[in-house]
Amino acid sequence: MAQSSIEWTEMTWNPTTGCTKVSSGCKFCYAEIMSKRLQAMGIEKYKDAFKIRVHEDQLSLPYTWKSSKVVFVNSMSDLFHHDIPVDFIKKVFKVMNENPNHVFQVLTKRADRLLELHKELKWTHNIWMGVSVENELVTNRINFLRKTDAKVKFLSCEPLIGPLTSLNLKKIDWVIVGGESGHKSRPMDVDWVLNIQEQCAKSNVAFFFKQWGGRNKKANGRLLNGRTYDEMPDQQLLSFA
Repeated sequence: MAQSSIEWTEMTWNPTTGCTKVSSGCKFCYAEIMSKRLQAMGIEKYKDAFKIRVHEDQLSLPYTWKSSKVVFVNSMSDLFHHDIPVDFIKKVFKVMNENPNHVFQVLTKRADRLLELHKELKWTHNIWMGVSVENELVTNRINFLRKTDAKVKFLSCEPLIGPLTSLNLKKIDWVIVGGESGHKSRPMDVDWVLNIQEQCAKSNVAFFFKQWGGRNKKANGRLLNGRTYDEMPDQQLLSFA
């Protein structure tokens, strides 16, 4: 596990690593860049850089956490990548099912496989399932997510590289928006962000604005309308009951 600087979670847990690009949001993938750095540092887990790997030894970690955590699962991979065996996905879900005191946030771009497998998985309340939606070309991922049995469903509109003017937020509990960061980052229009925030407000969906991004994301900050938006799904879902 690792403490995380990602604003909407507390820590990361990576039972799988590696991925492949599937859409324009993947162009400057931070996980790919980080994997290569970790490989150069001689970290065993990343000896194959960004090739798909499963890590059986990581499955025991959540059982050792003494206090309740909010955990981003596979920040360095995509659990529903087609090269990850179904049996291993089921093992990851079993771990999450057996640790109801933690919230596990799972994010995928492979929403088609998510829907294909969702009936084979046990969706306890502590598993938050999300899909990445970077522009209007991939909004079909939301429809796949909506049809699953996940108890908490969310969208990650990061990096937001185009407008999303007509989001169908039915059965969606949470929307995260963020701009791309890094030297080659693509710009995000303020009107795109304001429009999504307004859609969330009208639909009573929690809205979280992560960052403006850019070459210096810290300097650009995360203020929108002169304030921060740190909304989360219903706090009762974070009670670890």
